[in-house]
Amino acid sequence: MTRRRSGDRIGETPEGREPIFDSVGSSPLGDTSETGTIPGSGTYFCILCGGQLSLRETDSLPTCPSCGGGQFRRDSIFEAHQDHAPATSEMPVPKVPEPPDWLSRAREQLSEGRHLVYRREDGTVVSFAIERGWTRIGRSEAADLQLDDPSVSRRHALIVAEPGKELRVLDDRSLNGVYVNGHAIEWCALRDRDELAIGRYKLYPLSA
Repeated sequence: MTRRRSGDRIGETPEGREPIFDSVGSSPLGDTSETGTIPGSGTYFCILCGGQLSLRETDSLPTCPSCGGGQFRRDSIFEAHQDHAPATSEMPVPKVPEPPDWLSRAREQLSEGRHLVYRREDGTVVSFAIERGWTRIGRSEAADLQLDDPSVSRRHALIVAEPGKELRVLDDRSLNGVYVNGHAIEWCALRDRDELAIGRYKLYPLSA
């Protein structure tokens, strides 16, 4: 799925901010790749916010799912992921998002049980039935729920479902993290209508 910031042009940073990485990375500043290009397989980081994307050989670079930036560099295997984050930046505390209106209509279409639902860019609502045990979410073809986007890690998140207990979600050592209601988590309960953000996708647990 792709989400673009209105008014941002490719190659420019949003809101007039300057890139924060003038000398960090495995290649010189002139070796940046822009949104829309096909730079080859590997991990790339946004030079504005440090967000990471994992690309296959034929993937084109999307806009950054974190900040909407359009310039990236290939990541170095010798640098920790946190080295790409600006240590002095102060980010606002995220607000708890309001569940979208379409969730109520989606619930009416579900079979009995627990589900994850999300909405594609064309408005189509997709549902995935959550079975007892572990559900693997990621970009890999081996995932139970495959989300094929560069912002999603091959192994991104795990959901555990047990009878009579709340769903729980675990960050499976993903590049871009797992967010529940706007908060980065490692492991937490997942309740009905919570917003689960995995890369560019926003998924919602629903019971029917």
